Amino acid sequence: MPHPLARRLLAEALGTAILVATVIGSGIMAERLAGGNQAVALLGNTIATGAILVVIITILGRISGAHFNPAVSLVFAARRELPWRECLPYILAQCAGAIMGAAVAHLMFDLSALLIGATARTGWPLWFAEVVATFTLVLVILGGQRHAPAAIPWLVGLTITAAYWFTASTSFANPAVTLARGFTTTFSGIAINHVPGFVIAQLAGAAAGALASILLFGNSREAAQRNRS
Repeated sequence: MPHPLARRLLAEALGTAILVATVIGSGIMAERLAGGNQAVALLGNTIATGAILVVIITILGRISGAHFNPAVSLVFAARRELPWRECLPYILAQCAGAIMGAAVAHLMFDLSALLIGATARTGWPLWFAEVVATFTLVLVILGGQRHAPAAIPWLVGLTITAAYWFTASTSFANPAVTLARGFTTTFSGIAINHVPGFVIAQLAGAAAGALASILLFGNSREAAQRNRS
């Protein structure tokens, strides 16, 4: 039986908060310790983010599905694996948790709870990178769901770890995380007015990934029938 909605929303909010606290907190720590070496700072940020994704998806996946990402929730709603009436509450919980995670990271490093992001991240190359990053993430999640459900935490963690380095945008790939990163001026930040461009690109990438998954793996009903046979 599914968990009550309130418990699932708590899992989504808490998981997204932990994710964002890790992204921003490890970025602050990495930048302080890297001595100006941006590659070393990004490496530290990458390892922490990939690691925490494995952890939070493993411990919370059986409660809420461990989306922690509005684009993923929209894909599952479109596939009728999440009721549409629950999609907006999921997204609101994820966004609230993400902002809370940003505040937690700032307070741990003696910064103001929320800061208005000022790091310029805009333009077609970065938007295209977000399309690619989110496309890859959604394809990996749905492919893992079809072929290796138990491995999804590792698949997602490794995908984001790789995408930090092979995409020009360092793979935000998540509207809630992008919103939260618009409230930090630290290493992981993005100018608040550049958030909408990233979010639109992420939603486009998620839609493309969902379509590609149908072509490759079949729709959710076909997958269920194959699993029963």
